[in-house]
Amino acid sequence: MRAPAVVTASPGDRHDPRAAIASFTGRFSLEATRPKPADVEALKAAVPAGTAVYLSAIPTRPLAELADAAKLVRSAGFEPVPHLAARAIPSVEALDGLLAATTREAGVRRVLVIGGDTDPAQGPFHGAVEVIESGLLSRHGVVEIGIAGHPDGHPRIGDHQLDRIILAKIEAAQAIGLKLHIVTQFCFDAAPILAWLARMRDLGVDAPVRVGLAGPASLTALMGYARRCGVRASTGALARNAGLVKNLFGGTAPDAILRALVEKLGEAGDVAPHFFSFGGVPATARWAAAVAAGHIALDRTEGFSVEAR
Repeated sequence: MRAPAVVTASPGDRHDPRAAIASFTGRFSLEATRPKPADVEALKAAVPAGTAVYLSAIPTRPLAELADAAKLVRSAGFEPVPHLAARAIPSVEALDGLLAATTREAGVRRVLVIGGDTDPAQGPFHGAVEVIESGLLSRHGVVEIGIAGHPDGHPRIGDHQLDRIILAKIEAAQAIGLKLHIVTQFCFDAAPILAWLARMRDLGVDAPVRVGLAGPASLTALMGYARRCGVRASTGALARNAGLVKNLFGGTAPDAILRALVEKLGEAGDVAPHFFSFGGVPATARWAAAVAAGHIALDRTEGFSVEAR
């Protein structure tokens, strides 16, 4: 299992921003929605075996599709991390069946447990804590869970309540011996991420964090996903950078925010990047792999471009 990156730059990295960016990006994870065989083949050509591939939950699709995606990802040599959207799970039996299929047939040992936006809830689970406390995860051999973080806030839940929810999930996971990490919603500005990380650490939350960033995609696609996912506070930063098209990938890339994070994270602890593949799995994988390999050229002020190879 690939461990999260620890943001502790070597002496050489401190004097070489390119090396620091590559080092930070080196243990990235990816998020995909029902990847196709062609997507998985593209992953095999671009990223190291064992890379964690988080599999989004789609409330309108059968849970069996999530199990099939996990098997496809595992068969290609990557680590599948399925999303469990609590409010979209119709019954205890359905969750039990999904966990049985993914752990037995796809070797799943980590899942991302989220509440989900289904309203009303389709079954007995009204939030992630209830899934964690059900005991089913441990019973099926899951050893680690991810939970959601929201640096940009949530459209229906205040920041203080979000903090309480995170603390409750951590307590529930600790009570049954599950390891835990946090995966944040994607964000288009480093400032709210850094502020959120500082707040978490002040609250005593030392769990590893995977910071959500949107992989290279068109501005139109990114703005659309931001509206659907309730990411509004940092969209102004995206709009300000609308002209920063990265030639090799034909879209807006998260280079400026990634560089800013590497420069300012300091002693934030265990942090790694998590890329959402809104522009497609192959493009996101190739971009992340190129950055991790250090194939970048720094801009004069902020950001960088990926060099042709």
